[in-house]
Amino acid sequence: MTNMLRKFRKLFLVLYLCKKGYFSMENIVRTIRVYYPVSDEALATLAHGFEKQVFPVKTLIIRAGQFDRQVHFIEKGMTRSYTLHDGKEVTTWFSMEGDVACGSWDLYRNKAGFEYVETLEETLVYSISIETLNELYKSDIDIANWMRVLQQENFLRLQDIHISRLNLSAYERYEKLMSECPALFHRVTLGHIASFLGITQQSLSRIRAKGYFLT
Repeated sequence: MTNMLRKFRKLFLVLYLCKKGYFSMENIVRTIRVYYPVSDEALATLAHGFEKQVFPVKTLIIRAGQFDRQVHFIEKGMTRSYTLHDGKEVTTWFSMEGDVACGSWDLYRNKAGFEYVETLEETLVYSISIETLNELYKSDIDIANWMRVLQQENFLRLQDIHISRLNLSAYERYEKLMSECPALFHRVTLGHIASFLGITQQSLSRIRAKGYFLT
């Protein structure tokens, strides 16, 4: 493809996206470029496959046992991922502006997963099918490299959560979360935070009130 054709293609995509109102993705674009310097053209190509959706609060956008073929890029709002253990919800993840919400098994194993994802606030997302995303990996090196780095970061985050559960006390886990994600405590209920930390809500309340964990 000549440089002139590339310029015309990029101009067409820009005009199309403006018409669709898809240039309000500041949080998504900012976060993507934290992980990898994706070009404007690659971002326009990615956005071309997006579907804009707004989910009310407490909407289940992903259900365990149901095959889901969408990856949701969050522009505004927040979601919570959780599993069921003995009938109780166990929070495994929080996603907010700039993050990606999807079913990991659906995305990587082509199978229905075991997690639920619900909105904690009214949430604006730009969704793209897994099939479209996989095709973009093949055709655009920027998008492929960005997703590779994003997957590495998510793996390290999961490893950090696992190691923290094994090695840190409840109070230390609370302090770590407060230091790394202070915004959570202004947007998420204590019950969900306690579940994520692996403690009861009563224990979390004692930690917050007295500064140490009482067994």
